[in-house]
Amino acid sequence: MAETMKLEIFRYQSEKDSEPAFQTYEIPFREDWAVLDAINHIKDEIDGTLSYRWSCQMGVCGSCGMMINSVPKLSCSAFLKDYYPDKIRVEPLASFPVEKDLVFEMDDFMTKLTDMQPYIIPKEGEEKALEEGEYLQSPTELAHFKQYSMCINCLLCYAACPVYALDSSFIGPATIALGQRYNMDSRDHGRDARQEHIASNKGIWKCTFVGECSAVCPKHVDPAATIQRAKVSSTIDWFKDVLIPWGKKK
Repeated sequence: MAETMKLEIFRYQSEKDSEPAFQTYEIPFREDWAVLDAINHIKDEIDGTLSYRWSCQMGVCGSCGMMINSVPKLSCSAFLKDYYPDKIRVEPLASFPVEKDLVFEMDDFMTKLTDMQPYIIPKEGEEKALEEGEYLQSPTELAHFKQYSMCINCLLCYAACPVYALDSSFIGPATIALGQRYNMDSRDHGRDARQEHIASNKGIWKCTFVGECSAVCPKHVDPAATIQRAKVSSTIDWFKDVLIPWGKKK
């Protein structure tokens, strides 16, 4: 008899359900299957009403983040063999409003990310036309921020963050890390605009440095360390403003 496993999946459809519930599915156990493969099997062979996000199945797109046994993970990178023979519980990422089943709303994150201006802002008056080519930098300058550029916006860090769970006004780990990524880019001149968000009372100073965001990050961006680094640079800004007030930018 073929080996099987059970997946207990969070189900919620606002148009007909008054509250969420869990539904258990029995699926074949295969050592090379990730949890996402098992969910795809359920969708294709057992219950076509199940809703969830996924795309690349290679840990690149960041769309298949879920709570797997209460831990934020990319479901394409969590393998059945690591849980067998126990039951696996799958839920939408924590701290986000649920739209349907494993699909959650991302509006709050997208608004904060847009406000952070996560793109290169050239120095005013020195913008280059497309035909002039790229803004160049050295390998050393690239290495300065490359780690922070690896973020895939999977939002596992938000689901793991106890501060965001208690106060959703917190800008959050990924958004701050991406802001720092551009602040540290030698080609960028938009730091002052981003600092209004990063150093605000909804930004870095809300972080209590629990470090769970870095623990769950699949790309080792280390947003917790990034936030502490931003605290240092923001503190230096404050001392400069106090000790050298005549040096303030107008």
